[in-house]
Parts: sequence; structure tokens; C-alpha cells
Amino acid sequence: MIRVTEKDFSIDEVASILKGKEVGAVVFFLGVVKGFREGEDVSEMIVEAYREAAEAELEKIRSEALERFGIIDAAIIHRVGRLKPAENIVLVAASARNRAEAFEACSWMINKVKARAPIWKKENTARGWRWVRETVKP
Repeated sequence: MIRVTEKDFSIDEVASILKGKEVGAVVFFLGVVKGFREGEDVSEMIVEAYREAAEAELEKIRSEALERFGIIDAAIIHRVGRLKPAENIVLVAASARNRAEAFEACSWMINKVKARAPIWKKENTARGWRWVRETVKP
């Protein structure tokens, strides 16, 4: 499951899709809009994407994770549009026979999404709008 959308998403819906007879673990990463960053309050965020390219890259990341970690299934959903603090931005999930593979795949996927997907964030503070620079840990 890959999606770039303006609409919020349901973790329960994603969990029901990823569960199955052989699944022993489903691991999620949920990214939300920060209301405070770099010493300033954030009132809102605009998330933009080159949608077709972003969806294609998310599908590549998902496929690579399935092969690399031997997981059963994976989902990546990224929101775009105008968002407020505490709203959902991104959901990455992996289902596997065992928790170790699910955790490893989920962590790997969110790092790849941050590094490779053509998605940009701009946040509004008291001093005005600024682009968010992503930091990706190895």
C-alpha cells in the first residue's frame, strides 16, 4: 500500500491490511507535525510533493524493503497540504513473521522516505515561513 494524499489516514485500517495468517508482528512509524521546532512555535505546515514521482519512489522503497528484509507486507502513506501541529504527516508500517525484521524494515523505510522522496515541507512561525531541512540518520 502506497499513498500520497490530502486526507488523514487510519492506523487501524493499515493494520487490518497488513495482518495475515503468517504475520507475527506489525510495526508502525507515525510522523506528526511538530508544534515547536528550532526554538520557535510552529503554527502550521505546508507539505508539497511531486506526486507521481513521490508515489513511484515510495513504491520502490516498499519493494526494496520487501526484498531486503524478507517482510510480508509494507505500507507508506504521506500526506500533503496544509497541516496543523499534532496532525499526521507520514505513516510507515511493516508486517513480518517476527518483530526484528518488522522493526528493522520500518526504520529503514522511513529513513529512505526522508532521503529519497520528492516531498518538501514548509512551516510557519512568528517570523514567517521557512523550509524544513530533513536530517536523515544512517
